[in-house]
Amino acid sequence: MTPRSAPEAFADLIRIMERLRSPEGCPWDREQTHHSIKPYLIEEAYEVIEAIERDDDAELPAELGDLLLQIVFHAQMAQERGAFAIEDVVRAICDKMVRRHPHVFGDLEVKDAEEVLRNWSRIKAEERQDQEDTSALAGVPRAMPALLRAQRLGEKASRVGFDWESAGPVLDKMQEELDELRAAVQLGDPDAVEAELGDLLYAAANFARHADVNAEDALTKASDRFGRRFRYIEEQLAAQGKDIRATPLEQQEALWQEAKTRV
Repeated sequence: MTPRSAPEAFADLIRIMERLRSPEGCPWDREQTHHSIKPYLIEEAYEVIEAIERDDDAELPAELGDLLLQIVFHAQMAQERGAFAIEDVVRAICDKMVRRHPHVFGDLEVKDAEEVLRNWSRIKAEERQDQEDTSALAGVPRAMPALLRAQRLGEKASRVGFDWESAGPVLDKMQEELDELRAAVQLGDPDAVEAELGDLLYAAANFARHADVNAEDALTKASDRFGRRFRYIEEQLAAQGKDIRATPLEQQEALWQEAKTRV
């Protein structure tokens, strides 16, 4: 069988989605709306990330396909109501990529990746001139994971010069926020505790940016470590015929320290 070219394969996917949404298609697919399938878009994106994290080249094409399906699904529903079509989606991103890479598709010269990012930010700002939100922070979705959003906001502010000069002062800021959190806890003010904890986490995200660390990845890995170590405690206690719920905290802590050297 002759391999399908990319345009042919993409056209197949579009035809499949048209059929699924047709009167002769799938009852479930016909019932869906942009809002009803919104969670699947996020879920499929996370599954792509998991495949990347595992360096799973065998699974990654399938996960990218699932994500692509969501894009085609939304475009098909939009076409049915006369809003736009998949061609508009593809054309928009093609135009944007050409416009934002004048050093590739034009005659602009750049010396390094940092200059590319500065030009990218400048071009985006020019694009936003006709939009209601012209802030340097525009374009960071509120629906993003909070830690990732915090790091992205700090990155955008940095591009216009609003930033700490190095990681050291950010550590000082984290200590300042920790002290304010302690004070709020001592006052017993839940609203203040929430606010100060948020400030501490935001400062931590900015430290991650200055340390060239992805804050979301760092927290994910910390959660993974916690999971492995906690499961170690459960397994060790189960081997002794004990229930973790009835085990003194001191014994759990001893096993936790042991887990830190093993998992």
